Amino acid sequence: MTVKRIKSPNLANVNHGFYTRLGGASSGIFRGLNCGIGSSDQREIVQINRARVAEDMGSSASNLIALHQFHSAKVVTVDATFSDRPHADGVVSNRTGDILTILTADCQPVLFHDPDADVIGACHAGWKGALAGVIGATVDAMIALGAKRENISAAIGPCISQSAYEVGAEFRDQFVSHDPTFESFFIEGAQEGKFQFDLPAFGLHTLRNAEIKSAHWIHECTYSNEEYYYSYRRTTHAGEADYGRLISCITL
Repeated sequence: MTVKRIKSPNLANVNHGFYTRLGGASSGIFRGLNCGIGSSDQREIVQINRARVAEDMGSSASNLIALHQFHSAKVVTVDATFSDRPHADGVVSNRTGDILTILTADCQPVLFHDPDADVIGACHAGWKGALAGVIGATVDAMIALGAKRENISAAIGPCISQSAYEVGAEFRDQFVSHDPTFESFFIEGAQEGKFQFDLPAFGLHTLRNAEIKSAHWIHECTYSNEEYYYSYRRTTHAGEADYGRLISCITL
C-alpha cells in the first residue's frame, strides 16, 4: 500500500500534504505511517516511514525539517544557522527544497503559503499553542521573510472535532478568561459540567483574525477515523501505551 496524503484546495499551488497513517511500515499499536521520532516505535521503522513521505513529496529524508514540539507559541526560521529539531511549534522558510513538517495526533497541523513572496510556514496548534498565539506568530515570522498578510493562504489538516473533544469547566474557563467571546467555541456536553470544544473553529477564527487572504479546514476528524488517523485521545480511552504521529508537509 502506498502512502496517502490529503491536500487542501486552499494550497493548490504549492506542494503539500496532510498524510494519513496508510502505507507505513510500523506495526502493532503504531500500525501504519508513524512518523513520530519521539514515539516508542522502532526508530529504524520510523525513519523508513519518514523516507516514504519525503519520496512522495519528491525529495529525500534529509530535506525534512523537524521540530521538537512542546505546545508553545515559539516559531523558528530556517536559515544557514538552523539546527536539527529546535524546540518550537512553528517554522517558516523561503528556501527551495526545505520540507517543513509538523507532527500531530489530534492537534491542528496548519500549513501556510504566500505564492508571491515564495514563503511557506507550518505550525502545531493544539489548544495550548493556539491559545498562546502560535498561529499568529507563524504569520508574523512569514512576514519577516517578505510575505504579505493579504497574500497568505492557510489550511488546517486532520484534527480532533468538536463532537469528540469533551473538556471540563476549568478548560473552558481558561479560554473565557482570555477572551469572553471564546465561549462561542464551546457547547454543553452530555455530562453535567462537561463541554465540547471546537478546536478547528478556534483555529479558523485565529487565522481570520490574523487578516490573511484565506483559511480552510479539511473537515477530517482524527478521533473518529481510526483507519486513517492516529489519535492521542482515542489511544488514552483505549488504555494503550503509546500512539503514532501523523506528519504534515509543505515545500517550495
